Amino acid sequence: MFLSRPRPVTVAPAQAFILHLILFVLIVVPTFALIGAEPHPALAARAAINVQTPMWPGVSYSDEIPTIESVLSYAKGTQISSHAQIRTYFEALSKSAPERIRLFDYAESWEGRTLFYAVLGSAANIERLDAIQTNIQTLAAGGSVDAKTLSELPATVWLSYGVHGNEISSPEAAMVTAWHLLAAEDDQLVDGVMQNTLVFINPLQNPDGRDRFVQQFRQASGPFPDASRFAAEHDEPWPSGRVNHYLFDLNRDWLAITQPETAGHIKAVQQWYPLAFVDAHEMGSDDSYFFAPEAIPYNPHLVNSQRETLQLFGRNNARWFDAYGFDYFTREVFDAFYPGYGASWPSYYGGIAMTYEQGSARGLVVRRRDGELLSYRETVRHHFVASIATAQTVSENRAQLWQNFIDYRRSAINADSNSGPASYIIPTQSDQGGAHDLGLLLRQHGADVWISNASFSACGKDYAAGSMVVNLNQPQRRLLRVLLDQQVDMDADFIATQLKRAQRGLADEIYDVTAWSLPLMFNVTTLPCSRTINTSNMRLLNRAGLATTATLPQAKVAYLIKGQDRRTNQVLAELLQRGITIKSSHLPITINDQQYPSGSLIIPVLDNVADIHLQVRSLTAIWPDLHIIALDNSWVTAGPSFGSDRTASLFAPKVALAWDSPTDVYSPGATRFVLERQFNYPVTPIRADNISRVQLDDFDVLILPDSRGEGYNTVFAEPALTALKGWIERGGVLVTIANAARWAAAEEVGLLTSKQQLKVTSATKPQSPASETGAEAPTGAGIISSADEYQQWLEPDQTPPQTTSGVLVKAVVDREHWMSASVADHVNVLVRGNTMLDPVQLDAGNNVVRFASADELIQSGYLWPDNIPQLAWKPFVMVQAQGKGMVIGFSEDPTIRAYLNGLNTLFSNAVLRAPAYTGKLR
Repeated sequence: MFLSRPRPVTVAPAQAFILHLILFVLIVVPTFALIGAEPHPALAARAAINVQTPMWPGVSYSDEIPTIESVLSYAKGTQISSHAQIRTYFEALSKSAPERIRLFDYAESWEGRTLFYAVLGSAANIERLDAIQTNIQTLAAGGSVDAKTLSELPATVWLSYGVHGNEISSPEAAMVTAWHLLAAEDDQLVDGVMQNTLVFINPLQNPDGRDRFVQQFRQASGPFPDASRFAAEHDEPWPSGRVNHYLFDLNRDWLAITQPETAGHIKAVQQWYPLAFVDAHEMGSDDSYFFAPEAIPYNPHLVNSQRETLQLFGRNNARWFDAYGFDYFTREVFDAFYPGYGASWPSYYGGIAMTYEQGSARGLVVRRRDGELLSYRETVRHHFVASIATAQTVSENRAQLWQNFIDYRRSAINADSNSGPASYIIPTQSDQGGAHDLGLLLRQHGADVWISNASFSACGKDYAAGSMVVNLNQPQRRLLRVLLDQQVDMDADFIATQLKRAQRGLADEIYDVTAWSLPLMFNVTTLPCSRTINTSNMRLLNRAGLATTATLPQAKVAYLIKGQDRRTNQVLAELLQRGITIKSSHLPITINDQQYPSGSLIIPVLDNVADIHLQVRSLTAIWPDLHIIALDNSWVTAGPSFGSDRTASLFAPKVALAWDSPTDVYSPGATRFVLERQFNYPVTPIRADNISRVQLDDFDVLILPDSRGEGYNTVFAEPALTALKGWIERGGVLVTIANAARWAAAEEVGLLTSKQQLKVTSATKPQSPASETGAEAPTGAGIISSADEYQQWLEPDQTPPQTTSGVLVKAVVDREHWMSASVADHVNVLVRGNTMLDPVQLDAGNNVVRFASADELIQSGYLWPDNIPQLAWKPFVMVQAQGKGMVIGFSEDPTIRAYLNGLNTLFSNAVLRAPAYTGKLR
């Protein structure tokens, strides 16, 4: 290809004069105007990043320890480092001082990034790490070490950074903290920390989210840091860097332990049981810095010594913040009630767990609402100072912290039998797979869980072989109480204060959910017992030990896998992908005098894949506890026969999931995770803006997860809404979750013949005397004769129900509907927000699952008094036919945080079984 030479551009004299005049106005005039004036915002923002101010004044550093600048080519706090850069720097530190720092890999993220932690200490302590760990494990088990060993045992502090990927300053502070501890020379504080303490630094808990933020920040940035909070570099696109690959808030995954980042972190912490644990976060740009003590309410299973020690850490942090002129606050916003945070879970093995929160620059510099500039470097420095101050507190209180830990663990083992149950028993039950999953999760939490080899009796009940026992005379007692107790009470005065706030129209101060009982969330029967159970004829629970020893005979007619077990639909998902022919009835069936629950899977031998026997046997390699029945005849004596039209032929549906804005950040990720990872079933995420351009007939199911803002109104503006309705009428299944169901029930949408309720109270506004006699009532409030009547007048006439933070409630299942296949009679639902939908009428659809009556509704947690009677009897799951297809509405999110395992079967029915009940031709 040939290119012609550019021709010179000629400018007429008049044009040249105008051009020079424009340049004079744009460049020279502003220059004179700036003399003696405020600098340009971009220059001011750059100046705010003052790299001259020492991070810790008065300390000299060794040149033998590499600085961030020497390794990464930029000064500390001037760039936002990626996961790879953070790893590179820690490896450089390890190479320069291998006798004082070691690195340990502990997990791999979904996107393949390695998570690691560093251990720093004196050369003598690093050399004997294995011996120190052995002694710690002895103490953690409730054992003893001799006085000399204990006196020489270094204290331990675990500093965790970057659990939310867009909370950017703490991973940078992790690098500065490690460098300071290794490079500081002749510093009494650092020398004391390194001599008396092992400092564990987990620099980045969420590398996938971190790199997502870093990538978008670098793409949006220019040569000048922009302090405007509306600048693109501060305005993260969906889903933001906060969450991991599956859009999970990793800080709330410490109960269910669903993500590899959390599972690896917990396992690493259990190897060392650090005496103090800090989780460093960020908050809004206009906030200062938060550290312990936390706000009320406190969880009642925290002991007094822990609450007292929080004061110790807070006061020392405050001393250093005062010295450097840093603002901070304590005892507000961030409470210590919910046990599922990274900064709360360690409390229940006996550690001191704390949240640190720094106002975020969300970039290199941001202008606060008061006009002041906050630089990234400042936020890094604040976290760094808090980290060193915390390590100092641990170092200087080594002996007392060890004694508190020892007392905590031993008191758990020797707890008074009058202080609660002595044991929990998980009996054999219909959902044995769910029971096993609960037991295995408790094992991940570090508990001893025993499975019986023979039947036994305890506390007036008989239990079959295979029942599980959790004795509470173990060091994890308080954690087990937190996980297994049905109710953990909040402080009564705190609740009273929240009720008063509600009366004034103020939001409550409850930071997270008020209920998290694992047996309720798994929908698994777990019974308390007042005595310790003899486990001499039992074995510790592990997955491999669940395998059945029975040999599966070769069936002549069919194999059957019983329903009402979480395994049933997991097996269904596996078999559908293998192309195996499967039938199932949503009603119980009886064969050979044996009744099998609804949803049982029937796998015919004839007219199936050639290696059907081998395929079925291979299932036990995936699920060792799976029970398969071989049938030599199909004679059904009760319930639908195999050939009945009430026995559905199931097929592998193609599933699409709305992705990206306007969906809620967490809901699509959890929904996708449940399907892809817990059911191993593929799903196609489609960006919501593209749904109107997608050929929906290529899919059998479309899931609309929870949403925010305007929700799906913009996605399904006409003609997209009409197209969606057409797809449903041709046989599509639309699954709507939480606010998506609320959208579907809106009158202008018309996909569900339900509607959102307004707040209903038992009180009525006082009437004026004229209105009571029938005369024309005057305008205004009339006569108000009491404080209660005054409060009633303040209530708006059209207001939604009061928002709830999170409560577990009971819901009743319609056993006759196909959606109930393999589902228990009752399930437990986490209710959050204020969605309350009317039941659909019988001529329009079915209320497959409804909330229980007011007196049976609350299973755990707190629900506002006015909400209880209004939520009672309302639908949780609605199914409404539309032509050949259907709309399924979940008023609450069944996949939230992927920890409501007891709802997994119900949700998977909406995806895996529903298409078989449409009129769509295959």
